[in-house]
Amino acid sequence: MAPPSALEVEALTDTQAATFIESLSINGVKARRNKAPPVSIAVATYASSEMFKGPSYGKPKAKRWDHILNQESIERNASSLKAASQLLKTPGLISLGGGLPSSTVFPFDEINLKVPKLHHFSEAETKESGILIRSGKHDAAEGKSLYDLHIALNYGQATGSIQLLRFVTEHTEIVHHPPYQDWECTLTVGSTSAFEMALRMLATRGDYMMTEEYSFCSALETAIPLGIKPLGIKMDEQGLLPTHMDHILSNWSESERGARKPHLLYTVPTGGNPTGATQSLQRRRDLYACAQKHDVYIIEDDPYYFLQLQPYTSPNSPDVPPPASHDDFLYTLVPSLLSMDRDGRVMRLDSFSKVIAPGMRTGWITASAQMVLRFVRHSETSTQHPSGVSQLVLYKLLEETWGHDGYLDWLIWMRMEYTRKRDNLLRACEMHLPREVASWKNTEAGMFHWVRVEWRKHPLVLRDDEAGIVEVEEKIWRAGVDKGVLTAKGSWFRAEGDAGEEMFFRMTFAAAGEEDVREAIGRFGETLRVEFGLVEEKKQGNGHPAVPKKSGDA
Repeated sequence: MAPPSALEVEALTDTQAATFIESLSINGVKARRNKAPPVSIAVATYASSEMFKGPSYGKPKAKRWDHILNQESIERNASSLKAASQLLKTPGLISLGGGLPSSTVFPFDEINLKVPKLHHFSEAETKESGILIRSGKHDAAEGKSLYDLHIALNYGQATGSIQLLRFVTEHTEIVHHPPYQDWECTLTVGSTSAFEMALRMLATRGDYMMTEEYSFCSALETAIPLGIKPLGIKMDEQGLLPTHMDHILSNWSESERGARKPHLLYTVPTGGNPTGATQSLQRRRDLYACAQKHDVYIIEDDPYYFLQLQPYTSPNSPDVPPPASHDDFLYTLVPSLLSMDRDGRVMRLDSFSKVIAPGMRTGWITASAQMVLRFVRHSETSTQHPSGVSQLVLYKLLEETWGHDGYLDWLIWMRMEYTRKRDNLLRACEMHLPREVASWKNTEAGMFHWVRVEWRKHPLVLRDDEAGIVEVEEKIWRAGVDKGVLTAKGSWFRAEGDAGEEMFFRMTFAAAGEEDVREAIGRFGETLRVEFGLVEEKKQGNGHPAVPKKSGDA
């Protein structure tokens, strides 16, 4: 069951046909596979999502995007060697054409992994009762698996291995059910690389790229050296404001701006980095409608999609129970922009970095066949494909050990883990941060907390009318470091490079232990009190300010 419908229901005239296509269910995967041709176990075998998708009767075809593809993308032709490798699956063919080394010289015979058993996902449980899985060099030829070291350690197709591509294509259909015919997936080496490649397809030096006014700093730092100018769109607690985007585009002047009207939007709609803001369903519909009105292409970077957290409850209230089923879990997810995209104007970036491990450097994009082909042409002569070992490890875990249902169980567990971490940080903020100068909205998704600081109340500003936000932000940030807490300055994330009018600090609750998070928030709270003259600084033996403990803490 996919998340609740992202599409507005429209009335049909009596001359229109209504077609209802059910989304792929987990139980439907096996039946579909049984009707499909067997997966090839040849090295570097050709793969396409079209091999694994369901019927698309009644769905529209994607629009063509020739008018926004840049010259670099248009001039990329198929790799001759990659194209020739599609013939390797021909029975009886002896290849002397490709530069694939023989696996007999690979110095690896097998790899062994210990992974969590279903419903026993914690690190301690995995150490105690985890499942041991093995992959040998010739498991495929011996009929033990569809994927092995002989395949994974060699060159592959830019789409990624057929084995893992099948899984992510099915997963995308189960969760997002794209509402047009010719969507496809292709694997990537992570969303940072995928974003850079997308820009090199879709923008030209001097173009503007719209994004949230506070945006992922690595994305900004990717765009700027390419000559692409970030254009910040105002935000509220639900993220980007389509009304402001519409205002900018409706009143665009090429002569005043020195550039053509923007045609590209980069957005992190769920648990946005850095603000933690999550766009509601209606906000996403309004954003998509604005993109249609102005013919804007959307890059939907959504690594925190499955980290949509449980509602926050006060310390004395019971926790909200976890979803009772996979359907309940999927239903609670705000639908993606991809799920409402009838035009094929969304390129969605997905990643295993936040839900499995960032060192895998494996993700995938979903877009129209035209755009995926352009992306693949770029990959063929750059990244080529994700690490074969990473793909093999993910395949052994997701496909052979957990399956689609087990992966959703894992994602539910991840939601609950991050909910617990988020709640710990919020309770520490409630206990330690001075409300006279600090405020925040409870994080609903992702791994970041965004704290607003009333910088105009700082003594430096009160004493000197010329003291600005940059000076005060640096002073507070540096004072925090001196007291033993590192936060991220909000100005680092400003899309247009200015300091803005309001001051924020970003904090993450993802990595540090719960006690360390409480300690760090206490130190930041003491930093604010001292900096704003709210309390005399009291130091403990280690040189850091004393932090009161929550009742019940050890």
